[in-house]
Order: sequence, then C-alpha cells, then structure tokens
Amino acid sequence: MLTLYHSHNSPYVRKVMVLIHEAGLSDRITLITGSGTPLDPATAPLAENPLGKVPVLTRPDGGALYDSRVICRYLDTLAGDSFYPAGARLWDALTLEATADGIMDAALLMVYEDRLRPEEKRLPAFVEGQWAKIMRALDTLEARWMAYLAGPLCIGQIGLGCALGYLDLRLGARNWQASRPQLSRWQAGFNHRDSMTATQPPG
Repeated sequence: MLTLYHSHNSPYVRKVMVLIHEAGLSDRITLITGSGTPLDPATAPLAENPLGKVPVLTRPDGGALYDSRVICRYLDTLAGDSFYPAGARLWDALTLEATADGIMDAALLMVYEDRLRPEEKRLPAFVEGQWAKIMRALDTLEARWMAYLAGPLCIGQIGLGCALGYLDLRLGARNWQASRPQLSRWQAGFNHRDSMTATQPPG
C-alpha cells in the first residue's frame, strides 16, 4: 500500500490527487494529513521529506518520493504511462506543468508574505512582483496554449487546472479571468471533471 502525506488546500497535493483519481489509483493509496509552513513544520513528514513539504509518497518497497512532479511521474508508471505524452508532445506537457508549478510557487509566496510576515515588514513590491509573474504566465497561456489545452488530457493540463483553482481560492479578488476569456472558459470546463470536483479544497 502506498501512503500519501497531504494537505487539503495545497495545490501541489491537489495535482497529485487529481492524477490519482484520473488514473483510478485511489484504492491503492492511504492518505495521511501532514503539513506546515516555513516558520513551523507542524505535522509535516520531516522524516520522509527533510524539506518539510507535502506531498510525500511512501512506498512499501522503497524510500519516500517528494515533489509533486516526481510523485506524478511515478504514479503515471503505475497507471500505464497515460498522462505524459510520447514524442514531441511530451516537452509541451512538461513545459505546461512547469508553468503551472511556477504559478503555484508565486501564488504561495504571496500568501506567505501576507500570512507569515508581520504587517510592518511586508514588502508590497515583492507581492506585486510575484503577481506580475503570474499575469505574464496567464497571458502566454491565453495567447499560445489554447489549442494544446483542447487536446488529450495530460499532466500539464492537470497542473494548470490546480494552479488556477489555487488562484481562485487564495487570490480570487484579483480576478485573473477578467482579460483572459479563453483560459477562463477552459478552466470552467475542466472544473467539471469528476477528479476536480472530488479534490475541491475546503478553503
């Protein structure tokens, strides 16, 4: 039996969970809650991941795997190599996944700045710099990636769906959808997948 250490609101965990649902692997994985922050590891599985982050996947026949990209690639091998395309399309899938993870990274830094740093020490310029990264990424997706997003399901689409969901969860007031109608429509359709509804974070 595999064990996944997770946090309900983590977009990186959600990416893994969506793949698990899409791959039909739910009955092979036990879930354990464990999470923390850079200031307090709390219940993060430090023995399994010294970086103190989730998701972490432990295997009965091997060591722990961590980082959502590593875990997703491993789970894909169990699912018959379904979510990482063959040939040239693989590089697009990996680039889209990296873009989605970069959006998550920047959004999480914005959240940490607000939640973890004392108000008098917060840096608005840092926050807006992270948001600018996100906006550039979303503009690029709107301009160049819509045809790819309309194609077969892959890890890049899963990552992007979870990244956009995290923006809505934590930074919804910034209304990223306003000037990106195609990406917004794609997200609305993607959110109807059973895997996305089953992994909707509680907030």
